[in-house]
Amino acid sequence: MAQHGGGRGWYGKVVGAALGVTVLAAGASAWSAQAGAVDGTSPRAESSATPGTGVKPVSVTIAHASDKGARGVNITIDDGPDPVWTPQMLDVLRENGVKATFCMVGTQAQAHPDLVKQVVAAGHRLCDHSVAHDTTMDTKDQAYQSQQILDAERMITEASGGVRPMYYRAPGGAFTPYSRKLAASRGMRPLGWNVDTKDFERPGADAIVATVQQELSNGPTLLFHDAGGDRSQTVEALRRVLPWLKAQGYACGFPVR
Repeated sequence: MAQHGGGRGWYGKVVGAALGVTVLAAGASAWSAQAGAVDGTSPRAESSATPGTGVKPVSVTIAHASDKGARGVNITIDDGPDPVWTPQMLDVLRENGVKATFCMVGTQAQAHPDLVKQVVAAGHRLCDHSVAHDTTMDTKDQAYQSQQILDAERMITEASGGVRPMYYRAPGGAFTPYSRKLAASRGMRPLGWNVDTKDFERPGADAIVATVQQELSNGPTLLFHDAGGDRSQTVEALRRVLPWLKAQGYACGFPVR
C-alpha cells in the first residue's frame, strides 16, 4: 500500500494579482491525519448528481492512485498558472507525450485565463488549489474553508471557459473532514501526493531528479511547482524525469476519481 505523502508545498508568497493580495504561507498538516471517511459515511462516490447542479459527487477520500494502474505515475503541478514557467512546462510535457494535473490558485487562474485555456486545450486536468494558498486552512472555520474552495472553483472554471476542476488539493495538505466533503460534493476528488520533490526550495535539478528516483516507491503522485519563484530547476528536472519514468516502464496518467 502506498504511503500517504507528507510535504508542505510552497512556503513562499503567492501573488493574488486579480485581488491585489499577498498571502504568506504557513505550516501544513499531515495527509494521514485527514485521510479517513467523513462523519462516519462511506468513502465511496455517490451515484447521482446533486439536484439542480449537474455536479456528480465523488469520493471524499484523498486520492493517490493513478488511473494507469500499478505502473502508473501522476504528474501534478501546483500554484500556477505562471506566465513564465507554465508555458515551459507545457512544452516539456508535450515533447514527452505526458498529461499532467495542474493545481491552480484561484487568483492566478483569474489573472492568466489564457494559460488556463492552454492547459485545458493540451489535454491536462485542472485542480482547485484554493484562492489564497493558505496552508493554515485546517485551523480556520468552515465559512472560510468554503469561500477558499468555492471561489477558487468559480475562478478556475470561468478562466478555463467553462471547464471545471476535477480535484481539490488543500494548500500544504491542510485538509479537514469538512473541506474534503465539500470538495467531493462539488465533484472534486481530494488529491494528495506521495513524492514531494521539494522543488520550491530550489535544491538543483539533480536533487529534484534524485528525490523522484529515490522516493517513487512511496506512491505514484509526484508534486512539482510552476509558480512561486524561479522554476527553471523544475523545468530541467521534468525534462530529465519524464524520459526516465518511461524507460523504467511507467506510464503517466491522472489521479483516480
